[in-house]
Amino acid sequence: MTRYFHDYITVAVFAGVGILLVGVALGMSAMLRPKNPSATKRQTYECGIDPVGTGFSQTHVRYYIFALLFLIFDVEAVFIFPWAIQLESLGAFALVEMVIFLVILLAGLVYAIRKGVLRWES
Repeated sequence: MTRYFHDYITVAVFAGVGILLVGVALGMSAMLRPKNPSATKRQTYECGIDPVGTGFSQTHVRYYIFALLFLIFDVEAVFIFPWAIQLESLGAFALVEMVIFLVILLAGLVYAIRKGVLRWES
């Protein structure tokens, strides 16, 4: 057997052992855990709100919009860090591009503030 295939066999053996260990751990936990099912334990938990009836839909849309705005500005940071590291080698064109990018994001933030999306109380 060549050295090339020997490396693949080593990886396959380690993957198999890993899968076997996970299977054994899950099997042992299934055998050893206490089994006391009840209607209360099977019920879906929704932050203390009973998930049936008309009171279930109490979450306001503004919370989701707030989370989406957070994600947008969090992803913005993902784009800014590599740009900041390579700024000297990228030159003035990259600086202008980033300024345009930030102006667009700032315009979106100003729009969200004017619409009252970031106000927590209503």
